[in-house]
Amino acid sequence: MYSNDVELKNVQKVVLEISKYFVEFCNEHGLVCYFCGGGCIGSIRHQGFIPWDDDLDFFMPRQDYEKLKILWEKYANKDRYPLLFATLEYNDHNSFMTIRDIETTFVKTYQEDLDIPHGIPIDIFPLDGAPESGYKRKIQKIWALIYALFCSQVVPEKHGGLLATGSRVLLNIFSSKKARYKIWRFAEKQMSKYPFGSTQYVTELCVGPKYMGNIYELADFKSAIFVPFEDTEMPIPVGYDRYLKQVFGEYMELPPKEDQQPHHEAVVLDTKTSYKKRHNKNEEK
Repeated sequence: MYSNDVELKNVQKVVLEISKYFVEFCNEHGLVCYFCGGGCIGSIRHQGFIPWDDDLDFFMPRQDYEKLKILWEKYANKDRYPLLFATLEYNDHNSFMTIRDIETTFVKTYQEDLDIPHGIPIDIFPLDGAPESGYKRKIQKIWALIYALFCSQVVPEKHGGLLATGSRVLLNIFSSKKARYKIWRFAEKQMSKYPFGSTQYVTELCVGPKYMGNIYELADFKSAIFVPFEDTEMPIPVGYDRYLKQVFGEYMELPPKEDQQPHHEAVVLDTKTSYKKRHNKNEEK
């Protein structure tokens, strides 16, 4: 996707600036956040970005995740860094929140047809409490799947089979914007009815089927610790080692050379020009 290393480094630089602003905002307002996935691995293995990685993702306990929506609207620099999440009127094919740098352009393949602020993003995922019972966990995951389908409104084609076929049928049956909104809002309430901290387990539900329903120890996410990351310090879960081993195995070992590639596909990428300016120029031609 990237024509050279300089282009990748420029994207990483923008992503880091958004992350710094976000983490500082959370610190100022008493909100807990921490790296997940590649950002967490990078902070421990490389003290910065995984060299070929082009994004940073964060976890937040559900309570703080919901508070963020309100506080960001009141106090953040929304003109530069809008916080985007699904509503009745807004849909970007995601089931989680993103913060974008409006002064850049990053049009993802699955969002190419959408009229949204196509800036370089960071992704933010809520952590919910997980019930003790295996049966209740299965019910929670079913609600999460329903939430993901009607919130993102995208058929999970990659997973094929019954999941894709069933999803297509459901979206055809419930085709109106209002019906879909009511369904995913109800499903969201059902899947998040175990507050973070109410049991000894937590789970991630606003992600794809690969990670959805993963069960983690609450103790590992009780707080954040700050560690060196590039030219600053960034938060990671206090129990990062157990979390990373559970999800990624021996995370300190480099993956095979063929897997050392960025995993986000962009139709249009420009770290210097806002999507709005590019869009307006194209319309004038």
